[in-house]
Amino acid sequence: MKKYATIRALSVYLPEKVETNEMWDARFVEKLGIYERHLAKDDETSSDFCVRVAEKLFTEYDIDRNNIDYLVVCAQHPDYPMPPTSCIVQDKLKLSMNTAAIDITMGCSGYLYGLSVVKGLIEAEIATNVLFITATVGTKFRNEKDNIMRPLFGDGATATLITPAQSNEPFLHSFVFGTDGSRYDKLYIPAGGSKYMHKNTPETIETDSDGNMRTNYEWRMDGSAISYFTLRTVPAIVEDVLTKSNLTREDIDYYIFHQANRFMMEHVQKKCHLEKMAFYNDITKIGNTVSSSVPFGIDIVLKETPSESLKRVMLAGFGVGLSWAGCIADLTQMIKKKI
Repeated sequence: MKKYATIRALSVYLPEKVETNEMWDARFVEKLGIYERHLAKDDETSSDFCVRVAEKLFTEYDIDRNNIDYLVVCAQHPDYPMPPTSCIVQDKLKLSMNTAAIDITMGCSGYLYGLSVVKGLIEAEIATNVLFITATVGTKFRNEKDNIMRPLFGDGATATLITPAQSNEPFLHSFVFGTDGSRYDKLYIPAGGSKYMHKNTPETIETDSDGNMRTNYEWRMDGSAISYFTLRTVPAIVEDVLTKSNLTREDIDYYIFHQANRFMMEHVQKKCHLEKMAFYNDITKIGNTVSSSVPFGIDIVLKETPSESLKRVMLAGFGVGLSWAGCIADLTQMIKKKI
């Protein structure tokens, strides 16, 4: 037997502020499948969310923070251009100064990318107890008059404890990845980075043919391009993971994919020939939470399905970058919550 990385604990956090989608047409909202979303307040940051969800994890599972030796934070919107948000979180959580801390600035595929990094750290015996946090405060970078982005996205955070366990086979395996950076501008924020720095780039406001407004410092999405990307990419993820794992569709206990919206995921389910499979599609009260979407899905599924029944779970993330990833996760080693 060997030591393999495995997910042991998972906690989620949603901010108190809630915005409903009541202002939009009821048929449109039903199609999206998003009825309300949680939003970060103006003074809340990625590190704030990281700390809250990590403290919740420590409490719910009675985890000793002194045993954490590696911290990985996946957040698209850091507190500052520098230093890494993970360093700020290490201090706020009072983790040991011997703890390594790194950032991953991935979006919708971030949880899968993070799992692969943590798997490598643990199975190379570089780390033992890894705290992997995703934090999303993306609604702070939207325009209130952008009716494309506003009803879709929500904020939140998740914390996952990953440690080694003895086994004859890996618990996280059959990873596949992809990147198409040529289409980065299909979902991005144009200004505010080192290319168009704030001090050199005036804020401009654009209005599209439907009256949606946004500035060059806010989210922009080409909806049709992202839809095409999703419907083309996700079926290939499913096939590649099944081939790599030597499994069939029927061998998978649950399919938990990044959640764009209900309408899109219904099309994905059909296009991937998963209509009769256990397929997660429910973001009615949280919306699209980007890198936190997959672990939020895991948390919701675990409320109805015991972890002992989730030996072969296919995870998939796809979006910002444009990037995508998939894998098989064995969740049977998760520990029970203490409270």
